[in-house]
Amino acid sequence: MFRNIKDTLSRSTAMKASVVAGLAVAALATGIPAEVSSSYADAVNVQAPQVPSFANVVDAVSPAVVSVRVESRVNSASDEDDSFSLGRGFDDLPDNHPLKKFFRQFEQQQGRGQQKNSEDGKGRLRPVAQGSGFFVSEDGYIVTNNHVVSDGAAFVVVLNDGTELDAKLVGKDSRTDLAVLKVDPKGKKFTYVGWADDSKVRVGDWVVAVGNPFGLGGTVTAGIVSARGRDIHSGPYDDYIQIDAPVNKGNSGGPTFNLNGQVVGINTAIFSQSGGSVGIAFAIPATTAKDVVTDLIKTGTVSRGWLGVQIQPVSKDIAESLGLSEASGALVVSPQDGSPGQKAGIKNGDVITAVNGDPVKDPRDLARRIGAMQPGAKVEVSLWRNGKSQSVTVELGTLPLDQSQASNDDGNNSQQNQSQPSSEKALADLGLTVGPADDGKGVAITAVDPDSDAADKGVKEGEKITSVNNQQVSSAKDIVKVLEQAKKDGRTRALFQIQSGDGSRFVALPINAG
Repeated sequence: MFRNIKDTLSRSTAMKASVVAGLAVAALATGIPAEVSSSYADAVNVQAPQVPSFANVVDAVSPAVVSVRVESRVNSASDEDDSFSLGRGFDDLPDNHPLKKFFRQFEQQQGRGQQKNSEDGKGRLRPVAQGSGFFVSEDGYIVTNNHVVSDGAAFVVVLNDGTELDAKLVGKDSRTDLAVLKVDPKGKKFTYVGWADDSKVRVGDWVVAVGNPFGLGGTVTAGIVSARGRDIHSGPYDDYIQIDAPVNKGNSGGPTFNLNGQVVGINTAIFSQSGGSVGIAFAIPATTAKDVVTDLIKTGTVSRGWLGVQIQPVSKDIAESLGLSEASGALVVSPQDGSPGQKAGIKNGDVITAVNGDPVKDPRDLARRIGAMQPGAKVEVSLWRNGKSQSVTVELGTLPLDQSQASNDDGNNSQQNQSQPSSEKALADLGLTVGPADDGKGVAITAVDPDSDAADKGVKEGEKITSVNNQQVSSAKDIVKVLEQAKKDGRTRALFQIQSGDGSRFVALPINAG
């Protein structure tokens, strides 16, 4: 059957060929062009608007982006732990066996390495981390993250073309998570990139991230700016740009570019429950990075202005309790002893509303403003105190290297507490039960009604009330006196300063009219 079908197909093909030949002869006879071809459908080709390509940007900036390999010295527990042993039957091989000779040579090399490490007492250099970075000058200065290099003893940067260069640490700043490395150019000029004006970056703008995720150097991802001014509680100067370009482990320290090839941010953190990219990454703004990098290149350190006060946000309730028209500024919880702020007369309960005439939005805004100023600078600090505006001039100090928020000093002085036996009844409307403080300072909170506003604001048993509306209190009678005055002044809330083992804070509580 298969043969008959084949014969039929052959005869059919021959007939078609004869017909085509006949048509060709006829065409020649009649003067019609003798061009006969089969008709095929065209390939799909959609004429649609073309999405902008990032290729030109990538081509221009890629030579400036490097991979950073960090090595640290690791001391062996003992020479025997790291020594190499043939074992597993290799000792039984003939002495001239190639495998035995190879492993003997390897063992000797291991021994020499251990002897050298033992002599210099520094241990063996081993890779401990990897990240990304980029050149900011033609003579070899490289920017990366502090957390990438913080544990390193030696650093190697890998260029876009695979060249490996040793680098030295110039300086680092843990508060902004930035660091600067330097490689010896040896007469070579490196391709480098510049800083963008990130104040002009808008949410929705395209960005391109280049880095070394999972050791895959030269990886490019793209996305948009998702948000500005993010606070991820990593430090006092948090002001991150959020992007949705995929960023993963190893991208840290790498740049995020705008479409002009300028650095708008430095990738430093991601939000992820799995450890991989979920489209939420955070970059240090270029304006912040530029100033810090400049200082690190010049001196290896960053000098910041220091006010020396512990501050907290001004909530709507706190603003109302203080008579402020809006919830903005930074509420001073406590000036540190001997700090520039204390010397200038700043007190707990003051609200810092402006610096040199520029309004202060919140504590982060104040910290960034002061930190960006040079030590010794004289600044005008506007305050809201006792329902009135006033200003003081502060000569900024130098932020200590290990300075954290100012802590409160409870002191060791003791005095007789004058709390009245009726204190529990006096503050019942606030949901608080109080009693004498052990050290005679303030009023101890002995119980909190779980259904009260105080409980909702986080006030707990065991804490102390040290002031109400910025007036020191040592008894329930003192508290009631301040509350009555607040009612006369038309206030609906009062500002309580709460002292706990974690420090001091302010809480605004409603004043009942009864």
